[in-house]
Amino acid sequence: MESIYDKKKQRLSIVLFPSDYFNPSVVDGDFENEYRAVLEQPNLIPLIFSYEGWFQQGKLVISGDLPKLGTKAVYRGWMMQPEKYARFYKAMQEKNILLTTGPEEYERLHVFPNAYPYVKEDSARILCFKLHEPIQITSVLKEFPRFMVKDFVKSVKGSDFPRFFDNSFSQKDFEHWMEVFYKYRGDLLTGGICIKEYLNLKKYDGKTNEYRAFYANNEMISLKPNSGQGTFAPAPPAQMLKKYQSVESPFYTVDYAELADGSWKVIETGDGSVSGLSDRQDSRAFYRSLY
Repeated sequence: MESIYDKKKQRLSIVLFPSDYFNPSVVDGDFENEYRAVLEQPNLIPLIFSYEGWFQQGKLVISGDLPKLGTKAVYRGWMMQPEKYARFYKAMQEKNILLTTGPEEYERLHVFPNAYPYVKEDSARILCFKLHEPIQITSVLKEFPRFMVKDFVKSVKGSDFPRFFDNSFSQKDFEHWMEVFYKYRGDLLTGGICIKEYLNLKKYDGKTNEYRAFYANNEMISLKPNSGQGTFAPAPPAQMLKKYQSVESPFYTVDYAELADGSWKVIETGDGSVSGLSDRQDSRAFYRSLY
């Protein structure tokens, strides 16, 4: 695996951001703080590519001067399905830009069933199904008394979709909600259906205690609260944080959560390119650590 920190090889020098939908030369507003943080780093250059051009038309249009020789870059932007990221990676290569995360590494951490073998000792159990495959709720409930539904990447949090299912739901109820799930995920639907054991998380002042760790070159470069909890809530055990710093990817995230009994679990993984910073995270400090 090629390291983005190996001094004997070319260092990371470009950070790629998606543009505003209507203005391809202006960064997407959701990434403006990160863009400004990169501008302040003397060894990093931010580049912007057209959101509409890539995500809507499949054409890669980059604002600014492109390198003449191969230059290492990291992407910070919206999620892509693995097939689209592979095309993105190739399109960048054609413009002399080498993304630090290759297509296989992206898919390994972005698609949770692929990452599951690395974290299963400390993760909720899962069952996987093909898209639109019939799922018998009674069979699932024999494995998990409560469970949640995702595709291979995302759930539909923030909607009216149930947080979990249990024996109070009939098969008809469950099939109705699966139709709703497919509707909500739409074109973003990825991989298949991932049924996850529902975990009872500990709360402090009504908020769960979740943390997101960023790892780069198999070192943890950032660990921040990720659920709006207060600073008095404990952090994940150091031994657990170290345990998952050796996954086969140059840039990825692991999300940890404290359970009601005080133990900790891995609740999610992600590719670092498409994992958001925590709400109260210092973008400048993040990019200093990343470089």
